[in-house]
Amino acid sequence: MDISRIFENNRQWVSEKLSVNEQYFENLSKGQSPEVLYIGCSDSRVTAEDMMGAQPGDVFVHRNIANMVSNLDLSAMSVLEYAVKFLKVKHVVVCGHYYCGGVKAAMESNDLGVLNPWLRNIRDVFRMHRDELVAIEDEEKKYKRLVELNVQEQCINVLKAAVVQLAVRKRDLSVHGWVFDIRSGKLIDLDIDFDQALEGIREIYRLE
Repeated sequence: MDISRIFENNRQWVSEKLSVNEQYFENLSKGQSPEVLYIGCSDSRVTAEDMMGAQPGDVFVHRNIANMVSNLDLSAMSVLEYAVKFLKVKHVVVCGHYYCGGVKAAMESNDLGVLNPWLRNIRDVFRMHRDELVAIEDEEKKYKRLVELNVQEQCINVLKAAVVQLAVRKRDLSVHGWVFDIRSGKLIDLDIDFDQALEGIREIYRLE
């Protein structure tokens, strides 16, 4: 992208919005009440609003490498707390994508410096599901399955959070795991059975 074109593109975008609704930006400035928190990957090919057909104000978005939800990541935890407790979103979505560079890097043994601690979270997902993944001989299918399992584990991390547990009990907040297929452009709902995924560990993380 030509960096010198950005402000011109912005002026055109503003003009287009105002041509449809003269109060568009004035209305945006009054506040936000999104119903969805989207936690996705920073990958430049995956744009949350575009693939969902969402408009500014519809979705609260947090993105990082490989759509991780770590309790040690103050940024992710702050976003989750703010979206659930103060914006009172109705849905939390964790969305991964096939052909994710972060997941691919975690499958390899290269030393990537400061990225190592971050990628270790994904390697931990591999360890937890090692038997299933090692049994997959096709490398691409294994890669795609790790993407899906990583989404599942990050959804579980969302459900571990106290603010989420409270919202699930008090106002039926729901958590969803999705994958974006870059090759087809389609969103895939993984239909994760969280009762099954949490079986045997729910009492460990449950907070009163």
